[in-house]
Amino acid sequence: MMGHAGMQGFLDEEHRGTVLRSLRADQGTLCRDYLAAADEVLHALVAVPDLVQRLPLVRKPGGYARNLLAGDDAVSVWAMVWAEGAVTSIHDHHCSCCFGVVSGTVTETWYRAIDAKRAVATDERDRAAGYVACMLPSGPNIHRMRNLGPGEAISIHIYGFDHETHSSSIETEYTAVSG
Repeated sequence: MMGHAGMQGFLDEEHRGTVLRSLRADQGTLCRDYLAAADEVLHALVAVPDLVQRLPLVRKPGGYARNLLAGDDAVSVWAMVWAEGAVTSIHDHHCSCCFGVVSGTVTETWYRAIDAKRAVATDERDRAAGYVACMLPSGPNIHRMRNLGPGEAISIHIYGFDHETHSSSIETEYTAVSG
């Protein structure tokens, strides 16, 4: 597997610098200014799908692969490549979570926790190319992402965490139960 330094090469230095500068907010990643900046960056990226699609992104057959596009001590920007059938755990985040769909469709299911480890589904939506959402970790923001197909999907995720300190944005994972 490539280290972070190799992965940083997915966006050229100019794009990385622009993206990271755009995401700088004086109050950090837990404020409305940051969410507005992340929303703007994501809309710009999903508007030009070729920019992301032509990158040499890692893929994982039957699953999803995370590709670091840019990161510093406050934020990390990832391209997720979703094989048909790929699914995340049911989870929430310890940081702000923003994402936009570049191509394909990602199905997002929302959940409500009934205790520390179990959750019940409350809503499900298909997120098609061009869709953008931004959430603060004040939540609860418990969800699961899936690619039901047909074909591959690509999304961009911006998390308010240092990729060198944390391996993931996930705080808690849940098991689905029926309501």
